[in-house]
Amino acid sequence: MSDIGSYDFDNEHRKFGEYEGGRNEAGGRYTKAVLPNGDIYEGQCENGERHGQGTYRFSNGARYVGDYFHNLKHGQGTFYYPDGSRYEGSWGEDLRQGHGVYTYLNGDIYDGEWQLNERHGQGVYHYHETGLKYKGTWLNGSMESAGEYIYSKYRYKGNFVNNKPQGPGKFIFDNGCEQHGEYHRVEQDDAEDVLDNLDYTPVLRWIPKGIVNLTTSTTVKKT
Repeated sequence: MSDIGSYDFDNEHRKFGEYEGGRNEAGGRYTKAVLPNGDIYEGQCENGERHGQGTYRFSNGARYVGDYFHNLKHGQGTFYYPDGSRYEGSWGEDLRQGHGVYTYLNGDIYDGEWQLNERHGQGVYHYHETGLKYKGTWLNGSMESAGEYIYSKYRYKGNFVNNKPQGPGKFIFDNGCEQHGEYHRVEQDDAEDVLDNLDYTPVLRWIPKGIVNLTTSTTVKKT
């Protein structure tokens, strides 16, 4: 769903749409414009551009409430999407940029850093259905590098590659024990079947190496 703005107000809305102008209490210029496609902007403007605080209502039901800078969403604002999801946080040049919270239609919530409209940097993703949380590093929308899965009574801490744990890591339990090991990909016997299956997802297997009891500082190796 595209949430990009539409027209230049001082040129387009006067010719094709309805326009109301004036000044707000602070002395800034205020406008209300109904655009040809049914979109409506109501808020501050400067030199024919959305500039300052404003509300943009899209004809498809979407709505943006927040800061504009030279016609672009820039600063702090909330975008309400037609499907019921929403993003509240920082914007840069019309894109989700900086820190923000995205609440998805299924109830999942991402609270963290964004870059160029994608989850990027440090953030926490809450899975609504299972209660699971991922806390760690994101790269271009995917879980990458150091991170952890947080469950109700234990957590997994390790490295992630393309949204999956991979390599060395450890399970940390509430009773004070840790299980160390590695996640490995399970190789398929028939390579041709893998190549023919476009929906193929690598299978991961946890290989335990040992258990550490933090209360007694002893390690039991896997035999």
